Amino acid sequence: MENNVITTDNGKTASIISYFTIIGWLIAYFAMHKDNRTELSSYQLRQTLLLNITALVLGWGLGFILGLLIATTGIFALIYVSYVVQLGIFIIWIIGLIGAINGQKKPMPIIGEKAQTMFASI
Repeated sequence: MENNVITTDNGKTASIISYFTIIGWLIAYFAMHKDNRTELSSYQLRQTLLLNITALVLGWGLGFILGLLIATTGIFALIYVSYVVQLGIFIIWIIGLIGAINGQKKPMPIIGEKAQTMFASI
């Protein structure tokens, strides 16, 4: 006898997958969220989209600016600024991932509330 048990995760799986790179975000959005929208998955997808954009812009921007500063001044210790920013983004990512795992709609520090207004259509 087969057990045909249908379980629902209320968007928790899509929320968690969205935290694993932009590829994870795309999979979570197109394969899991688009046909089965939930408040939790919408909330977490907005959070991770802004986090990915922020990490990309800061990574490129700081890389360019610090590269110029290091090349012109010779102060290689400036690379630690990039490390601190990357650590900050990683900490924000961990906080968001823990919220997704726990099924909470808890905003990420610094960018959380902004993500909800910027990407309200998701």
